[in-house]
Amino acid sequence: MDVSSRVLSELASREAALDAQIEAARAQAQATVEAAEAEAAGILREAEARVKALQTEHEQTLGAEVQQIRAQASASAQEQAQATRARAEAKLGQAVDTIMRAVLP
Repeated sequence: MDVSSRVLSELASREAALDAQIEAARAQAQATVEAAEAEAAGILREAEARVKALQTEHEQTLGAEVQQIRAQASASAQEQAQATRARAEAKLGQAVDTIMRAVLP
């Protein structure tokens, strides 16, 4: 019985050691999972901040382009209006000359 008791005691001791190793591995795995989740959350926050910054940058760029297009369109319209006025004034002058020649001998 003495040998049997020692063998059983040794087996119980090994089982306890294995249980402790398993528990330590579980705790380490849990810590690794928590660290990975925290890192993933950080990466997600950084990505969301980057997306927000890119959206803001895009909106600013788009706004600047819209202003530039409006300014160009306004300048073009003013140029066309001035050219139309100049043509109208020239035609008015020609009409006055034609009337004056027709009226005056």
